[in-house]
Amino acid sequence: MDSQKEALQRIITTLANKNEELHNFIDTVSHTLKGVQNNSSKVISDLEEEFDSLYSVLDEMKESMTNTIKQEQARKTQELQNQLTQSTSALESSEELLEFANTALDIKDSEEFAKAAKQIKDRVTMAPAFRLTMKPKATDNMTHLMADFSQERRIIQGLRFLPVPRAPEIDVADCVVADNSVTVCWRMPEEDNKIDHYILEYRKTNHEGLPRVKDERCWEVLDNIRSTEYSLTGLKFDSKYMNFRVRACNKAAAGDHSDPVTLETRAFNFSLDSTCSHLNLKVEDSCVEWDPAGGKGQESKIKGKENKGRSGTPSPKRTSTTRPPPVRGSRDRFTGESYTVLGDSSIESGQHYWEVKAQKDCKSYSVGVAYRNLGKFDQLGKTNTSWCIHVNNWLQATFAAKHNNKAKSLEVAVPDRIGVYCDFDGGQLSFYNADSKQLLHTFKTKFTQSIVPAFMVWCGGLTVSTGLQVPSAVKCFQKAENGLGGSASSLNSVPQ
Repeated sequence: MDSQKEALQRIITTLANKNEELHNFIDTVSHTLKGVQNNSSKVISDLEEEFDSLYSVLDEMKESMTNTIKQEQARKTQELQNQLTQSTSALESSEELLEFANTALDIKDSEEFAKAAKQIKDRVTMAPAFRLTMKPKATDNMTHLMADFSQERRIIQGLRFLPVPRAPEIDVADCVVADNSVTVCWRMPEEDNKIDHYILEYRKTNHEGLPRVKDERCWEVLDNIRSTEYSLTGLKFDSKYMNFRVRACNKAAAGDHSDPVTLETRAFNFSLDSTCSHLNLKVEDSCVEWDPAGGKGQESKIKGKENKGRSGTPSPKRTSTTRPPPVRGSRDRFTGESYTVLGDSSIESGQHYWEVKAQKDCKSYSVGVAYRNLGKFDQLGKTNTSWCIHVNNWLQATFAAKHNNKAKSLEVAVPDRIGVYCDFDGGQLSFYNADSKQLLHTFKTKFTQSIVPAFMVWCGGLTVSTGLQVPSAVKCFQKAENGLGGSASSLNSVPQ
């Protein structure tokens, strides 16, 4: 009976998975069908726009060339008209002189005849008819303005749809996910020297396998990529996976998308839990700041008495203003001088990394991990359930690693950003200079229950960066130092 139930359960699981695949496939086909309709309308609209643009160019060229012909016509007409006017005037003057000369032949008086002959000679010498060029200044030939459109006609008649580049192929084996960066590599299925650039698209998702049409996130687009690989850097890995696809473009057309690939981008993400923080801390998702007006004066005095005899961070002066506390998960709220806030996500296995940056004027802060059962009045590093490094800028500056009420002074400069590396299964907690990856301190222990990131702040604030992978430099260092006790073996703890 049990074996039959197990077999049936496997069948049900297989059917459920197949149903989910079919739903996703149906969504994909429906989306593609809608895309065909939309894209067909778009290319028709684009084609009409191209032809309208071509018509517009032809109309402009026609108007320009027509104006050139008309200007040439006007120039020749003006020149010939001027010649015609001058020639007509010269002809009239010549005819008048000819008539006068014929009349002079009938003069009988020799003196008057001589006078008339001299006058005729002088007028002939100055006559316009003898100074005119008897050649038209322009010809009637307009063939130099004839256009030959045979080549253009052949080009237009040869118009075809543009050759579209083939879809690239993403080489999953060559893609690299490391240091909160993703390098995507691809290749063309065949050589294409017409490729001008590529378009890479990506999106974050929590679904393994092929991208889903109804995914909650849209594709991000990176255009004008000139090589067959691209690196996205400085990412926050706040999703389990990322989808990638790429398309090739020539100078006029973009090809189809490559088959999409899904790469794992898993990292440790958490927020600061305001429901279990001290009243004097103002907590947001990734920031915590000291708030001196956050606690109730009377409650502070009572807690101070309860906490009498405990040594720790100096308590600042409390404000006398009283106000009701914000809504909190009451059981785990910290009080007294335990100015603590925990992360809202537990670590139960694996290797994880996050970074912390303190405000420049922060007087005192601690960064580390703790068990969930850390007491309300407990300060980080002063119990056997918490591990941290502590920075104190109050009165006398100190930098130390703390655990189980023991402190180890760290003879290094306090970095601007502190990187925290936790190997739960290997029982190791290390702190690094987040910029140079210099090791600051390592705890070796055996975690007997889940742990959470833990922070203490007094007079200042911290900003936490999560969604980070373990840096490659840290991985290499951990491999090289595997089995060593770290820089403060005196603080290594025994199994709890």
